[in-house]
Amino acid sequence: MKVVTIEGQLRSDFGKKAARRDRSEGKVPCVIYGGSTNVHFTTTAKDLKTIVYTPEFKKAHIKVEGKEYICILKDLQFDKITDEVIHLDFLQLVDGKMVNAKVPLNFTGQSVGVKAGGRFVVKMSTINIRTAPENLKAAIDVDITNLEIGKNLRVEDIIVENTEIMHHKRIPVAAVVITRALKQEANEAAKAEKGKK
Repeated sequence: MKVVTIEGQLRSDFGKKAARRDRSEGKVPCVIYGGSTNVHFTTTAKDLKTIVYTPEFKKAHIKVEGKEYICILKDLQFDKITDEVIHLDFLQLVDGKMVNAKVPLNFTGQSVGVKAGGRFVVKMSTINIRTAPENLKAAIDVDITNLEIGKNLRVEDIIVENTEIMHHKRIPVAAVVITRALKQEANEAAKAEKGKK
C-alpha cells in the first residue's frame, strides 16, 4: 500500500476567519481525528496532490511539529467556484482500533461472458469496509473469471479476510451484459429457425 508523506504546521487559530487567512497564504486547513486528541494543522496544496487527485487508496504519513501520524483520508471539501481543495479530514490509524474506509475494487481475470461476446459493466468501483488498520489494502481483488453473460457479481461474492463489508450482500458490483450485436445475432438465428419450420 502506497504511503504519502505530508509536512504540516500546527494551527493555533480556528474558525472561518482564520481558515480564510490560511487559504489566502496558500495553505490548506486540515484535521486529524481518531487518536487521543484532534490535531489541527495546515499544509500546502502541492503536498496534498498525490493523495487528493488519485483513484488510489493510500496511507498518509503526516509530520506535524516533530510528531508523526499514520492516517487515511476520510473527507475533503472543494471550493465551489475555483474547485481548489479547501479542507481535509484525516483519520489516525491506531493499532487494534477498527476503522471504516472506502477502498477501490480491482477486477481480475477475464470473464467467460466477455469471451463469449458480452460486455463487462462495473456497477461499484469502491466498497465501504470495516477492519483493523493492519488489514487495510490498497484495493480488494475480485475475480470475474466465472462471470457469465446476463449474470451479476454481488457483494456476497467478494472474499476478503478479517474485514467486514458494509453493504447489503445482494447488491451487484459488476455484470456481463449482452451486446446489441449478440442480441441481433440471436434474433436472426431465432427467425431462421422459425423459417425452417
